[in-house]
Amino acid sequence: MAQPVRPNIRELLLAEIKAQEPTGYSGPHLQQTSILDAVARKLGANQNPDLERAILTQWGELFRSGLLAWGFNLSNPNPPFFHLTERGRQALQNVTRDPSNPAGYLRHLASVGTVDRIAMSYLIEGLECYVAGLFKAAAVMVGAAAESVILDLRDVTVQKLTLLKTPVPKSIEDWRIKTVSAALRSFFDGHAAQFTRELREPFEAYWSAFHHQIRTTRNDAGHPISVDPVTPDTIHASLLIFPELARLANSLSHWVSHDLT
Repeated sequence: MAQPVRPNIRELLLAEIKAQEPTGYSGPHLQQTSILDAVARKLGANQNPDLERAILTQWGELFRSGLLAWGFNLSNPNPPFFHLTERGRQALQNVTRDPSNPAGYLRHLASVGTVDRIAMSYLIEGLECYVAGLFKAAAVMVGAAAESVILDLRDVTVQKLTLLKTPVPKSIEDWRIKTVSAALRSFFDGHAAQFTRELREPFEAYWSAFHHQIRTTRNDAGHPISVDPVTPDTIHASLLIFPELARLANSLSHWVSHDLT
């Protein structure tokens, strides 16, 4: 298993690369020393061998996991020059919340929704797998986190229906997550006319995303039928969708608790 990342160091490295990224081919080129020196200054790493080595470890991880590659062009193919790969450019498009930056991603998640500690434990491990390039493992962990979110919503719904002395659909209490999710979808579809527009539109947009993106990707990884069932792009998409699923689940939970009659 990959060692847990140091989100603060990784985040600073990515932010510094973005800050120094040239705007044109003829401009200054990315070089290792300028990035490492800038991050060391920000962390106060001078004369701190442990912190210097921690920076170097995360620097190496950016190359190992495919965000960076050495060289500027074929005339300058070696260090200290380096460049962003396609995956690296994708990560820097929104570095403050991209899964390649776990610290920023988790801050973004906290700003839009909350998940319980079980879901969070799976999500954090999924992020660690993702940045380490372990995409099949990441898909399973993110899928488990999403399932935990759905089950929490199920529990809130069952509790409220019980309190209202309303019959609880049997399928909602099934042990199979697919059955539970379908039962919840049917239940909320039946009450969607009572939703505000601010709740109805995310429900229509993101509930199906759980099935069609996160759960499908998780199943592809957990029930292998090919050598490479999960690509970096598919797990990246799952991670980007997850905060919206958490936000939606929070909103539905609030509606069940306060508006369901």
